[in-house]
Amino acid sequence: MHHQDNEKQIFNTLYDQYKHLGLPLELIKHTDFTVFNLKDINQPMPFRSPLSRLNFFVFAFIKDGSGDYTIDEQNHKLQPRAIYFTNPGHFRSFNWERIGDVYLFTLSESFLKENVHANIFDEFPFLLAETFPARVLTPEIFEEFDILYHQILKEYNSDSPFRYRIIGNLFVVVLLKFKEYFWKDYNPIYEGNRSSEIVKNFKRLLEKHYRDLSSGVAEQAFRVQDYADAQSLHPNYLSNVIKIKTGKTISNWIAEKTITEAKALLQNSKLSIKEIAYRLGFSEATHFSNYFKKHTDLSPVLFRKEHHRVSS
Repeated sequence: MHHQDNEKQIFNTLYDQYKHLGLPLELIKHTDFTVFNLKDINQPMPFRSPLSRLNFFVFAFIKDGSGDYTIDEQNHKLQPRAIYFTNPGHFRSFNWERIGDVYLFTLSESFLKENVHANIFDEFPFLLAETFPARVLTPEIFEEFDILYHQILKEYNSDSPFRYRIIGNLFVVVLLKFKEYFWKDYNPIYEGNRSSEIVKNFKRLLEKHYRDLSSGVAEQAFRVQDYADAQSLHPNYLSNVIKIKTGKTISNWIAEKTITEAKALLQNSKLSIKEIAYRLGFSEATHFSNYFKKHTDLSPVLFRKEHHRVSS
């Protein structure tokens, strides 16, 4: 078991991952955005990459190649004219049997926001969808993507001072093509059911986590990222689902839960204010006091005075 945990590496950039795997790094000219033909890494086949969490977007265009990849325990076939993308945060592993002509793009969220546009996830919400299984395209449609990614590659290798802006704009075209061809069959009913399930899981975890904090089992208060990781979702995607479905942000949910638990501990326990602050994940008692006062208009000391139920 311990061995398997060791294998689950976390990489924030492709550079970090390739360095770890001992792959050639000269193909990577920019850590926030890369594009190259995978055959140029010149690895003996079959080529496997162990299970790891990649905190960046990956787009792949397979003109010629075969293998498979696993993401969050779902397996997908890689074959000619297949394209796929994955978003940050998932555990995935690859197994290439053959690489003939495979173009790989990796992008950070900040690259997308700076060079495409700041509200990219509003226009292309599918970027935050959980998984996009590999799709095999007709030769005509694949050709449209082929032209685009070769043009992006040409800009990437140029010395133009505008190259990242140009790449960003060409990437908008790639995303619009994705939207045009793959999101026509977007299923709102499935999406609705899936969203309800995500909300239910989030609320359940929120409850459990605060029980663990109150009882001292957990020491660190979860952040949005932790709630997202628990469901293998992108934090923006989870935030959108929670906000749309419940009308409250994750931060609202966390704040309300923190205050509810704080009130319960102030009323029903003999713990000092300082101990309660630590229990609820605050590093300083003063942070906790300010937070509590901001949300209730009372200091913890005053609240306890007014509502103390523990028999002395």
